[in-house]
Amino acid sequence: MRVLVTGANGYIGRKVVSKLCDFNFDVIACDLNSTNIDKRAKFIQLDILNFFEKDLFKYFQEPDICLHLAWRDGFKHFSLNHLLDFSSHIKFLENLVSNGLSRLAIMGTMHEVGYFIGAIDENTVCKPSNYYGIAKNMLRESTRILCEQNKVERKRLRAFYIYSDEELGNSVLSKIKEADNLREKEFSMTSGMNKFDFIELDELAQFICLVISQNSINGIINVCSGKPITLKSKVLDFVSQNNLHIKLNWGVYPERESESPCIYGSRTKLDKILENYEKNLK
Repeated sequence: MRVLVTGANGYIGRKVVSKLCDFNFDVIACDLNSTNIDKRAKFIQLDILNFFEKDLFKYFQEPDICLHLAWRDGFKHFSLNHLLDFSSHIKFLENLVSNGLSRLAIMGTMHEVGYFIGAIDENTVCKPSNYYGIAKNMLRESTRILCEQNKVERKRLRAFYIYSDEELGNSVLSKIKEADNLREKEFSMTSGMNKFDFIELDELAQFICLVISQNSINGIINVCSGKPITLKSKVLDFVSQNNLHIKLNWGVYPERESESPCIYGSRTKLDKILENYEKNLK
């Protein structure tokens, strides 16, 4: 299967490309540069926000599926670029679809849902509260219509709180590790009592690969742990696993009013995909 991955050099993209190569997929990696892209993938340089009119489906060697991860300012939730870039994203995807693409998978986010308490599933109403969530939700709705009109198979991969032991990310865990590496003595926190759905980057990449490699389950699919864990518990575990020495000052900052006290994803669809994958291995 030939997979086109946009945003292939990004925080998530570089991991997904390597996993897809491990699965022996034919990977076309698209981004502005190839600094962190697995050499097993074929790299095609293109600014998807500013491309000349062309048949992109043919340009990318007629992929079986496009995994659209490309997104600017993903860690800056109130950047105006989220809204300004939206039309370029839909223009890019419409070009692929109108010229022959039959399967499309797009990276979503729990931020498109907004403030919510409890388990998010595919029917949860979306009321985003920042520009990032608004733009992602606009893309979700627009591609739903685009794919329905063109009879294209669509997957919406909804991620939650992503972390890794690397410093390329923007999670509080990455910031704590960075502060420890800089030999800072203390790191101030909230109470840490809010509960979130954390997923490690490598595991997320694995889930994404398994989700897009099958075609029996489509629509909105949460790629998550499905378990709400307090921030404090996760941080303490992370500090212990990475042998960090920095002192954590809890309760210095108030909880954000816009942040849910408990939010996580339903794994009904993902668990079925994983179950089917395990069955096929036997």
